[in-house]
Amino acid sequence: MITDILSSKEYSPYYQGYIEKATDQDILKGLGQNLKGVMNFYRSIPRHKQQYTYAKDKWTVKDILLHVIDTERIFAYRALRIGRNDMTEMAGFDQDDYVLSANALSRTMESLVLEYKAVRQSTISLYENFSSEDLTRIGQASGSSISVRAIGYILAGHENHHIQIIKERYL
Repeated sequence: MITDILSSKEYSPYYQGYIEKATDQDILKGLGQNLKGVMNFYRSIPRHKQQYTYAKDKWTVKDILLHVIDTERIFAYRALRIGRNDMTEMAGFDQDDYVLSANALSRTMESLVLEYKAVRQSTISLYENFSSEDLTRIGQASGSSISVRAIGYILAGHENHHIQIIKERYL
């Protein structure tokens, strides 16, 4: 299990559920496997379900995908800074404010999928060039400690988490 690899000092307990949803112990392999699977999954969602919400004030499928993209950008930036030994504490972000401002419903699913692909490929490129030392480096974000490798597992698990929710509540 991935949580057996990571020290409890490498991530906040808040991220435990995401890390447990990462499917591969090799960060690069997991991120790469998710790339194709996530793209195929979102492309398979019928058009009439892309703007569906299962309850009042819940996100649409398009909102969820753009949230995954935004989160990956922010976390990859955190990984870059920590990996480069920048120990400046990084602030958190309010995901709900991001979704409200993102205007995902004005976009096509294909444009969102292509943006996801570009962001994920960038994240993979970043992780391909981290050394073993870089991966275990720990910094501060959102008021708690986090390592570069924990961020990689969180990213993979985060999108798996949202796909599970879409399958259970949207489709």
